[in-house]
Amino acid sequence: MRRRILTSALIWAMTISAGVAFSACGGDDDGPAPGPSKPEGGSATITVSATNIETNHVAQDIPVQINVSADWSIASNADWITVSTRGGLANQNYDVLLKLTENRDADARTGTVTVKSGKSTQEITVKQNPTTVLSLDSPKLTASAAASTLSVVVTSNADWTCSSSAAWCKPQPTRGQKGETTVNIEVAENTTKADREATVTFDCGGNETTLTVSQLSDAINIPAGYKLVWNDEFNGGPNLGSDWTYEVQKQGWVNNELQNYVKNKVDGKLTVEVKNGLLNITAFKGSDGKVYSGRVYAKVNTGWTYGYFEARIKLPKGKGTWPAYWMMPCNVDWNKNPWPMCGEIDIMEEVGYRPNYVSSSIHTQNYNHTINTQKTHEMFCAGAEGEYHIYALEWTADGITTYVDGKTQLKVTKAQLGSDHNSWPFHYAFYPILNLAWGGDWGGQQGVDESALPATMQVDYLRIFQK
Repeated sequence: MRRRILTSALIWAMTISAGVAFSACGGDDDGPAPGPSKPEGGSATITVSATNIETNHVAQDIPVQINVSADWSIASNADWITVSTRGGLANQNYDVLLKLTENRDADARTGTVTVKSGKSTQEITVKQNPTTVLSLDSPKLTASAAASTLSVVVTSNADWTCSSSAAWCKPQPTRGQKGETTVNIEVAENTTKADREATVTFDCGGNETTLTVSQLSDAINIPAGYKLVWNDEFNGGPNLGSDWTYEVQKQGWVNNELQNYVKNKVDGKLTVEVKNGLLNITAFKGSDGKVYSGRVYAKVNTGWTYGYFEARIKLPKGKGTWPAYWMMPCNVDWNKNPWPMCGEIDIMEEVGYRPNYVSSSIHTQNYNHTINTQKTHEMFCAGAEGEYHIYALEWTADGITTYVDGKTQLKVTKAQLGSDHNSWPFHYAFYPILNLAWGGDWGGQQGVDESALPATMQVDYLRIFQK
């Protein structure tokens, strides 16, 4: 019987080398597979081909060659490692398969396989790395036409490298280690007169994650029949130029809004800042617990009568935000011509509890929201929060039309509403307004979520054309 067992063991070892794994020695007619025999005394010599194994996350079989001078046993202390035999016989060469399941955890794991013969033991340490994972805090970044530096936070569980598809878009650093890393994306000035796009590819253990970097252009498309009369591309900074006026008001000033409009820094931060070719209007909570934000007016004293008013804007996210791009009349005598008699043109408004739905409205004495007669229209604009879109107004003596990316949003005419002042007060100069409110009658209609702060409305440009 001893001779038969040795012969079967040799056949089993040869079969293992051919890639077919058996769980024990012997054939069906041998009965139960024999367990390891104990040596009568002394220590056995154990030889293994590897004592430390490190591998990747995938399910796999790892062969280990084992030779022991006495009968032996083998066992694993980890449920994710199984071995292809319970043991073997003295002075035989065995290819033992260590069968590893896939590591789907976020961390590496370590197990021990122990070969034992009498008083002798030999441990094989197996380390299996996790699935390599790399994530970005944003899948897409957008830069203005000016040279600028953007940033993305990279979180990974392994070392990584990155590269860019375009020379004008340079990530720094181009390699990083496990953990959290801020990568700065250096963007050159766009002189091509067209928007452009690059891809930054992050490679983490063979798994790729991509970042899209879009850069806008300063190419000015002039509407047919118009000429450019004023524009701000926001290429200076950090403060706005002399054509702009800052509003300064405490919370509750209008619409029961919760923000305080300020011009100067609060806790070392600006609510209105020109940086990297963009106008940034940020609402944030100060160290005193109050919320601060910005509201600014272009050419508040002179404005423009009629024209095409265009801005490219990226809206913030979060319940409680209320960004707006709108117009009010210049030099109003509020005693003789109060709101809404004076008129108001809302080119674009959005509230955070209704994300990506942008609206346009006009308000007059006869048509306004306090008596539910306002003329308004709402449109779903995919990506309005987090991406740039163009919002425009065409205003003539006879009508008002607003647009979202060239699509008509609201269209009203003097002929429809009436030519008297209470119906159509749009016959004198108005000035543009950009602001980010927090809460209030509309913005806070479903409450506010302070975890959304700070929130920033970004404006790439404001351009005004007249016939």
